[in-house]
Amino acid sequence: MKDIEFKLNSIDIHPNSEIRGTISVSYPGRYDGVVINTQILDSNEHIVYKSCNGKSISQNVSRLFINKDVMPENKAEFTALIKFEPKQEHEIKFRVSIIEQHKEIESQIIFAKYSI
Repeated sequence: MKDIEFKLNSIDIHPNSEIRGTISVSYPGRYDGVVINTQILDSNEHIVYKSCNGKSISQNVSRLFINKDVMPENKAEFTALIKFEPKQEHEIKFRVSIIEQHKEIESQIIFAKYSI
């Protein structure tokens, strides 16, 4: 098993549909947490994270850091939305990384499709 496992409920995403993701960390060393970076290719739009491990996120964040202290059993679940109506199909790059002392230890990338 890799040090980080990342899954999305679907890689076919539509406007205002909930995106659900799960992250599992099996890194044997000490780490500070994980960060999720998302880029909607060929667009200036952002993804908005709504919750993490069942707790609502009040401010609109497009990059999510999850501290290890709030990851029971080294696992995290999140929800997010994309609200804009695409004029064309976009590719979305999700990159989840383990962070230790401001350094990236390991990451995993998933590409998804965003369309009407």
